[in-house]
Amino acid sequence: MPDLSLKDRNLLLNILDSINKILIYSREFDNADSFNENTISFDASMMNFIVIGEMVDKLSDKLKDNEELKIDWGKIKGFRNIIAHNYFGIDAEEVWEIIQDSLPDLKIELEKLIS
Repeated sequence: MPDLSLKDRNLLLNILDSINKILIYSREFDNADSFNENTISFDASMMNFIVIGEMVDKLSDKLKDNEELKIDWGKIKGFRNIIAHNYFGIDAEEVWEIIQDSLPDLKIELEKLIS
């Protein structure tokens, strides 16, 4: 694992915090439609995806360019851009799949990285 600067470590902790919030906000729902219909939980989750993308953008190039890591930083930042610039065109099913399939894996990878 790469040596983390204090700045990168703090940014990763912020990303983990946002991931945990999204997982909490979405856990009471069992499908994309019910999650999307609860605008408070859905909007709060979208804001945290934006925060994650902003934090990724501030990570050092050294960390983002590390080929040992199995994290697609560009895809994370790209999803932030979709949310920020096309909010009313967001596909709730895609968001739901990311929350269910990708966020838990990202959380595990980040926890390993900062441990």
